[in-house]
Amino acid sequence: MHTKKAIIIGSGVGGLATAIRLAVQGFAVEVYEKNSQPGGKLSAFEKDGFRFDAGPSLFTQPQNIEELFTLANEPIEEYFSYQPVAIACTYFYENGKIVHAHTNVNKFAEELQEQLNEQPEKVTNYLRKSQKLYDNIGTIFLDNSLHQRKTWLNKRFGAALKTIQFGYLFNSLHKHNSKSFSSPEAVQLFNRFATYNGSNPYKAPAMLSLIPHLEQNQGTFFPAGGMVSITNALYKLAIKKEVQFYFDTPVQRIIQHEGYVKGVVVNNENILADVVVSNVDIYFTYKNLLQNILHAKKTSKQERSSSAVIFYWGIKKSFHSLQLHNILFSKDYKKEFNSIFLEKKLSSDPTVYINITSKIESSQSPQGKENWFVMVNAPANNGQNWEQLKLELRTQVINKLSRMLGEDIGPLIETEHTLDPVMIESQTASYMGSLYGTSSNSKLAAFFRQPNFEKNINGLYFCGGSVHPGGGIPLCLKSAKIVSGLVAAQGHKNTSH
Repeated sequence: MHTKKAIIIGSGVGGLATAIRLAVQGFAVEVYEKNSQPGGKLSAFEKDGFRFDAGPSLFTQPQNIEELFTLANEPIEEYFSYQPVAIACTYFYENGKIVHAHTNVNKFAEELQEQLNEQPEKVTNYLRKSQKLYDNIGTIFLDNSLHQRKTWLNKRFGAALKTIQFGYLFNSLHKHNSKSFSSPEAVQLFNRFATYNGSNPYKAPAMLSLIPHLEQNQGTFFPAGGMVSITNALYKLAIKKEVQFYFDTPVQRIIQHEGYVKGVVVNNENILADVVVSNVDIYFTYKNLLQNILHAKKTSKQERSSSAVIFYWGIKKSFHSLQLHNILFSKDYKKEFNSIFLEKKLSSDPTVYINITSKIESSQSPQGKENWFVMVNAPANNGQNWEQLKLELRTQVINKLSRMLGEDIGPLIETEHTLDPVMIESQTASYMGSLYGTSSNSKLAAFFRQPNFEKNINGLYFCGGSVHPGGGIPLCLKSAKIVSGLVAAQGHKNTSH
């Protein structure tokens, strides 16, 4: 018999993981979702025989998902499987150079020596430091609330702070990488990791150099069935743990009284609960669900992360030069980020990312064809004319790919679908269409992110990419763990019924 009730607003990956964790803690859990299916950005669709993952395409740190199944005492193999990928990404440069980023560190170092004339020890040393930074500092920052006194009093936290070198906080990632490598191509390759949380490597702190550890040291993986299988597995696990889902059911408001959360309003009806967790973008949570306009305005003043324009293309041939993950770099990387963050416009020479899941699972596209997820980093929506911009960008991207791959891409596009910042905001309630909430373009960005709790409303918590510790699947899953820990520590009484 459940004695406590929790309501989760939104069923993105953070919401799903929080629902599972709270169900394991003994809560009766209900999830309210405005869309007709779970997953948020982590969804998929099919068009003309081609299957596309609609959102996130990179899978790292599978242990975050494994932990949920261990916690729930369920065999993961009955829900979810994945395989390691030998090459994390293939990088193409305008000067004709190509680099295969092997997930074997020594092979990767050899590749950079062969293609870019980088000394192997520079590469292995960089990745060793990346691991040390992640293990000593990253895990503490990412696995704990930064807004609780006990975190700062933890002896391990104090020891970690002592190991932070001045340069990690006060140098940009670009400056750090420029000191670490001799070739501009290697610098650009490692600068790219700032985009993992929608930031600018020329502004974001060198602390982000811990990100390559996740991809190059820990490895890159492919989930059987594509990225949407993460959503499907967590949804099935939540159902197994007796979580109740209500789709096509938007929450109108969060109910609070005298400093305590009391539940939510759905379809003009009060639904009471002891705990409420919002997996909705924090700006919209405060603006619409809490009707706290002042706090929403405060959030809106923080710089948005980048957004994206995505072309989903069914291509009627196979390209042997491309792998699962591919990057075709711009010639002037700094100019590209200036366009996105300073000028708030698309770059005239964009870096293009191509994800092709049919490279791993041929069933994802018709035989002899490929499903291309083609993404370009874009500014958050500031009222730009996206329909016009998409037309211009499409021509730029096709010209770039045709030139760099040596074949006219335009006639090979058999089917097409697009996504832009306006559509991202309307479909996933991400403020201004930013993919990761706020950017990390300042050394204190981590501390300005919304905490995972509301200090003035007991029982109200936040998870997902717009709050601590940040965006992307691994961090959303970590936010769920932080929230469940806060809920357990709070020991919520049955105050709502």
